[in-house]
Amino acid sequence: MEEAILNREKKNFDFVNTIRCISMMGIVWEHSASLWGVKYSNSGDTALQIASMQFFKFATIVFFLIGGFLINHKFTEYTASQYIKRRFSSTVKPWLFWIMVLVIANVIQKWIVYHKGGTETFLDHPFAYFIEQFRYILFESSFWFILNFLICITLLLLFKKYLYKIWFGLVLLFISLIYSANLYFEWFVTRHSIALFGFVFYLWLGVYFNRYYEPVLTWINKISWWKMLAMNMFTFVLACVEIWMLMERGSHDEYNTLRISNIAYSLTMFMLLLKFGNIKIIDKYLTPRKSTFGIYLIHQILIIRLLPEIFKGRPWIAQELSVYQNIGYSLLRFLIVYLISLLVTKALQNTKWKWLIGN
Repeated sequence: MEEAILNREKKNFDFVNTIRCISMMGIVWEHSASLWGVKYSNSGDTALQIASMQFFKFATIVFFLIGGFLINHKFTEYTASQYIKRRFSSTVKPWLFWIMVLVIANVIQKWIVYHKGGTETFLDHPFAYFIEQFRYILFESSFWFILNFLICITLLLLFKKYLYKIWFGLVLLFISLIYSANLYFEWFVTRHSIALFGFVFYLWLGVYFNRYYEPVLTWINKISWWKMLAMNMFTFVLACVEIWMLMERGSHDEYNTLRISNIAYSLTMFMLLLKFGNIKIIDKYLTPRKSTFGIYLIHQILIIRLLPEIFKGRPWIAQELSVYQNIGYSLLRFLIVYLISLLVTKALQNTKWKWLIGN
């Protein structure tokens, strides 16, 4: 019996590694892409832009699914305070460290500009500037999703006696769909930092999936490949169409992760990746179990501070590039950010500084 349990955990672990690695690639692609905010007059160019940006939009929701899957058993072992305390060393400490690295890097950049004759006035109120940078990075950058993730976990722990109740999941789904509807009705601001409770459902769904892993996996494996791919393509097209519709409505958040079509696309992508199963070459060379969190923490710093230094000058102005050039430019930016983040993470893995990447 013990051997069977260990084998099941190993199988789950392998499939999780592959999915979170691919999802992390998608997150880095999305954040490093140069296609954001570019307007094309040609509808064909716009369609290609939308498809390029939508392809990896499943990544955030899938990460919450995987997060719930991994922590399912922890919910029955710890109270909210106990679990957050255990999370501090592995998650909160490195998260705060890299936030401070980015804040300090921004301050240094401003100081250099100032001493080169720039018009920066931040030295008149350096402490206020420091605080504002910390606030901005915490709430407006990708670092926000770590705090969001911890809040979601805490909420599930607080209501853990209802954790496996379908009605509880439906309540969380309803809350998520409010954010989907808000993209059209604009009851409140649509920024990702406002979607505080919009992702709790996907964490819960991951927990629920872990509990019923075997029957769910059996059901997915019964679906033929062509049906799975057709379903995935259909939801992808729907997601692209919804982006276009939101653009036509003048939305400023047309790529929002919580679009209802993107939710459907993310779930079908999760099913497709689960059907693929473990990809051994990913485990061997990219070591996602050890490197994923480190890549997430480091990549935003490289995007904000390194890429502008590399791509200076007029040839790299995204608004002046064709859609094909921008896709190539985005790919180049992605490769630089992902590979450097991976190399830095791997360099820290076997040192006393491994806590900086959550290991």
